[in-house]
Amino acid sequence: MNPFAPKAVFCDTPQAVPAVPRAARPQPRHGFTLVEILVAMGIFSLVLAAIYSSWTAILRGRKVGLEAAAAVQRARIAGRTIEECLGSAQSFVANQHYYAFVAQNGDEPMLSFVTRLSSSFPRSGKFGDLSIRRVTFSVEQGKDGLKDLVLRQNPLMMDMDEDEKNYPLILAKNVKVFKTEFWDLQLQDWKDEWPNTNQLPTLVRVTLKMTANQYSTQVRDQLTRIVNLPAIAVPPLWQVPMLPPVMPGQQLMPGQQLPPGQQYSPGQIPGQPYQNGGYPSAPGALVPH
Repeated sequence: MNPFAPKAVFCDTPQAVPAVPRAARPQPRHGFTLVEILVAMGIFSLVLAAIYSSWTAILRGRKVGLEAAAAVQRARIAGRTIEECLGSAQSFVANQHYYAFVAQNGDEPMLSFVTRLSSSFPRSGKFGDLSIRRVTFSVEQGKDGLKDLVLRQNPLMMDMDEDEKNYPLILAKNVKVFKTEFWDLQLQDWKDEWPNTNQLPTLVRVTLKMTANQYSTQVRDQLTRIVNLPAIAVPPLWQVPMLPPVMPGQQLMPGQQLPPGQQYSPGQIPGQPYQNGGYPSAPGALVPH
């Protein structure tokens, strides 16, 4: 028998295996590394920047769209207001100093005339039943440094009040051009002057150009209206109609006068009796001879 041969050891009771310390065991991973966190934050920042850029672009586009729509609407209202006023223009030759039709172009354009306005016209409630008013369109420097197309109105034969002078109705902003042209029947062409202030033109062409803001020189909105004036200046004969001519010996009606060269007969002069001491029984009765 070999003394160095391993000997088998038999044990009736099992021996416990020595325990491995907990610190020596591999621990599972429950978090992110610093590099992963930085990469995630960078991606999240890019997403936020894209969302913010898209949102600001939407807001900017909405603002530009609303401003453009408001400018177009304001230009449409301005053209409609001018067209309505010109379509109801009035003029009487016998009282021309009240009904003058005045137009001016250039650096300080303006248009002023008398018209009959409806109850739905802007600021009509301020003037009540005074529908015959003088309207004045002019381009003036506004409080914000922009040129505005303003409208002032005052009743016929009445001065303009201080409120209308200081706070006119603003029809259009950022006005670059406000021009009025008139159709010449003799030349058969448009002209930019109207020297006949005691007459109404047949056709009026109004041109209105507006820019985006006070710093822009490019015209963004342009409006052109051609208005056919349906009225003419009323002659004095139409304003004060004459009664039929008086026959010799006929009684005069109220407001009736004798034709030139004809003399009054007895009883025709107001307050003077007829030859027989009486008065005719009915208007128009002849004087007995």
